[in-house]
Amino acid sequence: MVLHWLADSSFVIGALNPTQNLIPAAFKHHQLSPRPGESTRSNIFKPWAASQPVVWLPGESLEVIYQRCAGLDVHKKTVVAHVITPEAQKTRSFSTMTQDLLKLADWLHQHQVRDVAMESTGVYWKPIYNLLEGEFTLLVANAHHIKTVPGRKTDVKDAQWIANLLRHGLLRASYIPERPQRELRELLRYRRSLIQQRAQVVNRIQKVLEGANIKLSSVASDVVRASGRAMLEAMIQGIEEPEALAALAKGQLRNKAPALEQALRALMGPHQRMMLQSQLRHLEFLEEEIGRLNAEVETRMHPFEGAVAHLDEIPGIGVRTAQQVLAEIGVDMGRFPTAEHLASWAKVCPGNNQSAGKRKSSRSGRGNPWLRAALVEAAWAAVRAKKSYLCPQYHRLATRQGAKRAVLAVAHTILVTIYHLLRYGTIYQDLGPNYFDERSQLATVRRAVRRIERLGYKVTLEAA
Repeated sequence: MVLHWLADSSFVIGALNPTQNLIPAAFKHHQLSPRPGESTRSNIFKPWAASQPVVWLPGESLEVIYQRCAGLDVHKKTVVAHVITPEAQKTRSFSTMTQDLLKLADWLHQHQVRDVAMESTGVYWKPIYNLLEGEFTLLVANAHHIKTVPGRKTDVKDAQWIANLLRHGLLRASYIPERPQRELRELLRYRRSLIQQRAQVVNRIQKVLEGANIKLSSVASDVVRASGRAMLEAMIQGIEEPEALAALAKGQLRNKAPALEQALRALMGPHQRMMLQSQLRHLEFLEEEIGRLNAEVETRMHPFEGAVAHLDEIPGIGVRTAQQVLAEIGVDMGRFPTAEHLASWAKVCPGNNQSAGKRKSSRSGRGNPWLRAALVEAAWAAVRAKKSYLCPQYHRLATRQGAKRAVLAVAHTILVTIYHLLRYGTIYQDLGPNYFDERSQLATVRRAVRRIERLGYKVTLEAA
């Protein structure tokens, strides 16, 4: 049995005539998706069976799910809309300006269309989604899974292809959160980018100091804290005496006065003073903006204070990381059937690529980069917690698979833990650093005995 694509844009199940190639080329690049619960990948095909299997007879047309629907091919300046109704099919192009997008909405209302599908191409789908949200049932599909082959590559045919896939229920929607969560995502992602910019500015300051042979970072842990910033301001004002600069130290840094005087003994040129002054202004601006964003995020995260405190119990996760994770995945875990689905969506698990009994590349793939970065950052912090289960898990895997794979496995564990905490309301209980030894005590003892015997000793065990 094969799936035929007819000239009138309809599907038929039937036997393939060896003398005819009726299968559209696009089907050669896609596979039917698994049943619900097996994968979270956004394949374009919905499962063939929902609650009961459907039997297709030879020559029977595929069922039409949506009588009135539309497909949108979105670009930067234009959007091509194709409408399918029982009366006719129509195609029309609109500009992406707000006034023309409102005309698009009116045109869809005129044809009594309620279901609209579009590709998730870059960020161009977002303004269209925001304008049409609430008036239509919108479906955003992965552009990679709708990609057509040469010979079908025109804007009009792309819109027709999307509309026909939607009409027969062969599209699966990407995860698009509600508007409040989308806005919170933008704020947190922007804050993270500003924090990264601040780190870059601090590195530039350190580079200027090294150029002047000022070894302040060898004595002070942070060159832009209160003591370091006071010294930098004095350098900009032209003060070069090491004793005067070292006298600006505050707190515990005062105990390192002799080392500070040696580290600050250098010669700074006028251009270096100018660069330091510019970089400090940039640093102060970024810190002010980060402070404003922190205040806005705290206001918006107020309803989720309980969830943030809940996630803060996990080793490696602080308040900022918890806010980032909640903004990316939300607090409702019902959209993910299992923790494995969430890990697959976030791409913090090994890929599954096997053929002819051979396991090929197991790269994790490209998922949500903001969520992945937050989880990996939390994992690196967690492996330093000596009293946590995550630390021995990392070292146990790093010896065999390397540091990067091991830290990704720790990130996977953290995400699975987050899923259970949010979905079932459980309390985090760490398994402890001795979990792996206690799980297989005999194997641990045998390994220790063999290691000692290889050194030339005879071992006798006696229970304590």
